[in-house]
Amino acid sequence: MNATLPKEERLSGRTAIAALTGRGRWDRTPHLRCCCLAETGSGLNRVMVSVPKRLFKRAVKRNLLKRRMREAYRLQKELVATPGHDFLFVYNSAEIADFSVIRGEVSEMLAKFGK
Repeated sequence: MNATLPKEERLSGRTAIAALTGRGRWDRTPHLRCCCLAETGSGLNRVMVSVPKRLFKRAVKRNLLKRRMREAYRLQKELVATPGHDFLFVYNSAEIADFSVIRGEVSEMLAKFGK
């Protein structure tokens, strides 16, 4: 599988996000919350990342964490066996975690939901 994250694999659109948050399954790790919706019919695995402004007021820190989550997903997206999943990763800790920690938690979520 190609280790890139093109625009088609990024989740966007009000209806797609509402369907994901309304019908998806939620789970959490110490630093992340994840929502997954399987069988979306899109034929692609799509991802969206979010870091709340109430936890990190500075955009520099929010962008750093979003880059780390996207990169962790991009490097491990082959863990999702079947296409058609939508993922939402929300950073949920007041501390800035290292990339290795975020990568481990993203792989845990992908292994759990990507079956």
